[in-house]
Amino acid sequence: MSETRSDGELLRAVAADADRRAFEELYRRYAPWLTARLRGRCADAAMVDDVVQETFLAVWRGSARYREEGDVAGWLWRIGSRRLIDVLRGDGARGRLRQTLARLRHRDEVSAEERVLAGVEHGDLAGALTRLSPELRAVLQATVVDGLTTREAAVLLGIPPGTVKTRAMRARRQLREALA
Repeated sequence: MSETRSDGELLRAVAADADRRAFEELYRRYAPWLTARLRGRCADAAMVDDVVQETFLAVWRGSARYREEGDVAGWLWRIGSRRLIDVLRGDGARGRLRQTLARLRHRDEVSAEERVLAGVEHGDLAGALTRLSPELRAVLQATVVDGLTTREAAVLLGIPPGTVKTRAMRARRQLREALA
């Protein structure tokens, strides 16, 4: 019976020797977990599968380098989640230009989130967030924390864009009331 190698040993073998068996073992250990976790963020199973493949391809090609800090699962999650956001945003030059122009156009406007947070001096924001329903928290996570557009959040959550807008409005209203 062969000895089970640690995650670090597998990654070193992949990076140094392009060890296919080490790569396959790493993939077997983490691909199902990464897929399940990303599917919690995106309802499009095909898109998630593509992102998982791109994540492991980056590991195989060496474009993603593990620095032996922290655990491998966290490192793979960071790569995968960033790639998912890139895919959702349309990582092409046209998409980046569109995002830059949108930021410039709206940079002087204060967002609803900024207004709510600016009014919070002594309020219990964490407590107010935990009292939101999971559906409302998920919309805030996608749009505020992850910075996705309504359309991107809709794809990620598997709901219509109108539902994203409605839930975001309800979440903001409930936060305002809780923090007032």
